Parts: sequence; structure tokens; C-alpha cells
Amino acid sequence: MRRLLIVGVLAAALLGAVALPAQLQQPAPRPGPKSLFLEKLSTAAIARTQLSVRYDPAYIKIPYPNGDVPANTGVCTDEVIRSYRSLGIDLQKEVHEDMAKNFSAYPNQRRWMLAHTDTNIDHRRVPNLQVFFSRKGQSLPITANNADYLPGELVTWDLGGNIPHIGIVVNQKSPASGRYLVEHNIGAGPKIEDVLFSWRITGHFRYFGPTAAPRL
Repeated sequence: MRRLLIVGVLAAALLGAVALPAQLQQPAPRPGPKSLFLEKLSTAAIARTQLSVRYDPAYIKIPYPNGDVPANTGVCTDEVIRSYRSLGIDLQKEVHEDMAKNFSAYPNQRRWMLAHTDTNIDHRRVPNLQVFFSRKGQSLPITANNADYLPGELVTWDLGGNIPHIGIVVNQKSPASGRYLVEHNIGAGPKIEDVLFSWRITGHFRYFGPTAAPRL
């Protein structure tokens, strides 16, 4: 009887040892499509830093849709526009279409004294993007906790004197602060820097594109 009991215990232990690796080999849950999109946007923003771009805020007439200023020039908003465009999303078109239908929701008239849309510049202005992302994307809390800002999210700032700025949080962390870094162009071309809390944050967003955006 005792011998049978020992054999039973050993058999149970052996089965457990065999079953454990099978449990460990269970595949991890796959990230959802929105998480994958944010990761792709982060990757696109990081790739922008390999390009030479001269900061130039000049007003330039550009085609519509999919219009762009010369590739070797641009401002902070162009980093966002070009990162999204690499994923098949044309912010020039999306902003214009929403603004044409909801002009009073945007600050064009009260800030720039404009009475109509302008596809050359509307999408290249931070205040317009703030309105657009809040209307068509997700407005996220503005906090002082760096853990609340994740790769693929968009952040806007007031640099002082009501001068707006925008950047993309990317999937790289500062060894010094532990914060995710930001890809932006504040005057020296596309850079990845630890600037999340360098200025007063005025907006925090996620935008996944229009409903009919192509899947990548």
C-alpha cells in the first residue's frame, strides 16, 4: 500500500513537471490594433530624426490633398503631419474637412482674423491641431506624472508668450529621468529629447486616424 502511494505521488509530480513547461509556453496576449498603431506612429517619429530639416515657418502654397512644404524644411507641426502621412493618414485633408464643416469650432477667426479655411496652412498650426485632435481623437489628462505619457501620444505646450509647440512621445526613455522622450522640431530640426515637462503642457492627445484609414 505504501509502495503504491509513493508511486502515485511520483507520478503526480512527474505530470506536474511535464505540464508546467506547457503552461509557460502559452502565448502572451497580442496587443490590440490601437496599441500597434501608436507603436507605429512612435517608430515613424523616431525615423524622422534621420532626416535633415531646416526650420522654416514661411507660408507656402501647397497642393491639396497630400500637400507638403519642401521635405528639407518644416516646423514642429510638420513632424506630426509627416509621421502620420507615413502611416497613410493625411492630416491636411482631415483637418480641412472637419474645419469646413465646423469652422466656428476652430480659432482661425478669433486668432488670425480669417473668415475661411486655408488648406495651405490650417493643418500646420498647433491651435488648429489641438481642436482637431480633441474632436476626432482622444483628449487625455494633463498631469505631472511622466507615467501618464506613452509612446504614440501627442503633447502640446505653451513655450511662453502664447507661442505653441507640439511633439510626439516616442518609445525611447531618458536614462537620467526615466521618462519617455519626445520627437519634435523646435528650431534645430527633428530631435528626440527629454522635454516633456520643459514647458507648460496645454494638450495631451491620441489620434488613430479617420474611420476609413488604411490598416498597416
